[in-house]
Amino acid sequence: MENKQKKSGFAALIGRPNVGKSTLMNQLIGQKIAITSSKPQTTRNRIQTVYTDERGQIIFLDTPGIHKAKNKLGEYMVNVAEHSLNEVDVVLWLVEPTTFIGAGEKHIAEQLKKVKSPVILVINKIDTVKKQEEILTFIAAYKDICEFAEIVPLSALTGKNTDLLTELLFKYLPYGPQFYDEDTVTDQPMRQIAAELIREKALRLLDDEIPHGIAVTIEKMTQRKNGITDIEATIICERDSHKGIIIGKGGSMLKKIGTAARKEIEEMLEGQVNLRLWVKVRKEWRDSELYMKNYGYHPGDVKG
Repeated sequence: MENKQKKSGFAALIGRPNVGKSTLMNQLIGQKIAITSSKPQTTRNRIQTVYTDERGQIIFLDTPGIHKAKNKLGEYMVNVAEHSLNEVDVVLWLVEPTTFIGAGEKHIAEQLKKVKSPVILVINKIDTVKKQEEILTFIAAYKDICEFAEIVPLSALTGKNTDLLTELLFKYLPYGPQFYDEDTVTDQPMRQIAAELIREKALRLLDDEIPHGIAVTIEKMTQRKNGITDIEATIICERDSHKGIIIGKGGSMLKKIGTAARKEIEEMLEGQVNLRLWVKVRKEWRDSELYMKNYGYHPGDVKG
């Protein structure tokens, strides 16, 4: 059997929150999806989605901070995102099918002018365009604001032209070894991201009442046939007095934390979430290596 060299590399995925990045991921990857984050217990790093086939492997980096996202991965993600654009082999910019280029898009275009990697412009949602010749006007509107290696009109929803996009991505990737196994586990990192979102909301809402001595574990994360995701999570604190503060009068604080976290997890998963929270006391958990590992931290990750 001929030993054909495979390609392997990184593609940064950028675009405003409503342009259909997740839909495109699902369409490109299908059942091969494997999501991982580069550090445990943080959403502050780029989320990676891995696509593998006989041609090689594409690792997609989702860098939402570039569009000045108010939440999700924290504001300093803007710097991480802009910095990461120079570390990848190819940049994918997803846009809506329109001739109007707003301030958000112009901001992205300015960043892309500094990028040395090839940039592929993806005009998504062409299934919503009535006359196909209109697509030419969208291409014309965008083509001069930045230097693109390729422009691909496609529909992430119907799958039209998504094969062409994968083909073009492989065209720009270097030859090299695969970074991930083909069967990389999918749900674990999503659990870590959900846990970190809950922890972030708890710390923000509790203000200075509780120092950094809380952790969050996800006990259960399952998806129903109707698409709703059920999540059961436990907030771990170090003292009984902390437990009372986290729960709040009549459960009011826990409800606030749950509502704020659920909204953001729904945004991340792009679907409805049913979130249930509990609070447990584990005295001195931050001094126990066993507990630390159990809660997704590695010694050295926790400050304070």
